[in-house]
Amino acid sequence: MEYIGSIWALLPAIIAIAIALKTKEVYLSLFIGIFVGSLLLSDFHIINTVVRLFEIMIANLSDTWNIGIMLFLVALGTIVTLTTKAGGSQAYGEWAQKKIKNKKSALFSTFGLGVLIFVDDYFNCLTVGSVMREICDKFKISRAKLAYIIDATAAPICIIAPISSWAAAVTGYTSGDGFVLFLQTIPFNLYALLTIIMVILVIAFNLDFGSMKKHELAAKNGDVHFGNLEYKEIEKIEVSSKGTILDLILPVLFLIVSCIMCMVYTGGFFEGVSFIQAFTECDASLGLVLGSFLTLVFTFILYLPRKIISYTEFAESIPAGFKTMVPAMVILTFAWTLGDIVSTHLEAGVFVQTMLKQYEIATFILPVCLFVIGAGLAFATGTSWGTFSILIPIITALFSEGDSMLVICISSVLAGAVCGDHISPISDTTIMASAGAQCHHVFHVSTQIPYAMVVAVACFVGYIFAGLTQNVFVTFASGLITLLILVFFIYKRELKLK
Repeated sequence: MEYIGSIWALLPAIIAIAIALKTKEVYLSLFIGIFVGSLLLSDFHIINTVVRLFEIMIANLSDTWNIGIMLFLVALGTIVTLTTKAGGSQAYGEWAQKKIKNKKSALFSTFGLGVLIFVDDYFNCLTVGSVMREICDKFKISRAKLAYIIDATAAPICIIAPISSWAAAVTGYTSGDGFVLFLQTIPFNLYALLTIIMVILVIAFNLDFGSMKKHELAAKNGDVHFGNLEYKEIEKIEVSSKGTILDLILPVLFLIVSCIMCMVYTGGFFEGVSFIQAFTECDASLGLVLGSFLTLVFTFILYLPRKIISYTEFAESIPAGFKTMVPAMVILTFAWTLGDIVSTHLEAGVFVQTMLKQYEIATFILPVCLFVIGAGLAFATGTSWGTFSILIPIITALFSEGDSMLVICISSVLAGAVCGDHISPISDTTIMASAGAQCHHVFHVSTQIPYAMVVAVACFVGYIFAGLTQNVFVTFASGLITLLILVFFIYKRELKLK
């Protein structure tokens, strides 16, 4: 079939993303992209197209990893509903408002919590959002700004954390001692490092530009939602007056510990495997489900004997929690289906591999080329892990172990993949950040892209120097200086516009 393994493989994702950004409507946009992909797979036979479409969608919904993520979403939505209904979130918000004195402190607290929860990006997005949402509301921080902070401390943190599900994924695609190689990539992973710096600069200098300005202005005037109507309905929950701050903190702490322990359990830690190896070989999806289930049991024991909430209220929180996650679950279903059509069935990776082999690229410009290719592929497919699986084996075949260019090129792929994933409307991590902040998904994507592109330009410059010098200090310094110059000019421009 002429469409498979060709540039046509990228068309469904490009159409879906373009329509979503233009119309601000994500569900139908994704479905149109899925339909176009199915048309290509079926040679434009309408009946076969519809059959193929739902076959692929059902297959993705039947995948054990995806089922686990869906169950984790339901469990976490239930936990959030329970802590809200028990009054724990309200008590924490009242306490935090006394300790957190202003908007800047609230944003830095959100950033700090995102850095601390580094084991998994899904877990990070949803937990940070549920804990900090009410506090950010009190200080009139828009949901779009909250979603950006959450997203910028999810994948970028996980990809440089040695103990995380992302580290486990990367080591699985490399040869030799994958964990040592992963550690060597961290200083060269410019997108992750510079994104963290960008977030600090954005908070410190209250740097709002692009469409984020509209959302922050609306929040300043009291509308933190700014169009997120579905979430306004969800948040109408009756709150118990008996709750204390511990009714939020204890379930969250238990959730963090139990998810980590359950993840290493699936990797064989309690059977004698080392902690790091257990994390490398863990089933993160199953671990998150087990950890969230244990947290529900813990919450039941914590609340009911003290009569914080009744048995009936606990039971009612399950469908209520499910309801809060329905937008994210629908988008994830469509995004998984579209990503599968583009990457697996239409074989977009084959097209990229063919292009890399066809054009002989000079070694010194390979890092910057791989950064751009990785970003483009992750943006189109919505998956950074899929991008890793396509590009890393190619790089390991080009360079021998111990070659500094091997580390630099793998780093540029990791950086590019996270960059593309960060700005893609069909990325599951981006979807989770929207869900965690309870922000309209397209609003989150459109407000985040300008910030991410500033960092991407700095990375582009950095990887040019990486190829020329193969020196980590020169690479990082060139990227950082570029970022600071860009931020300085944006800041000066925004001051003139005020």
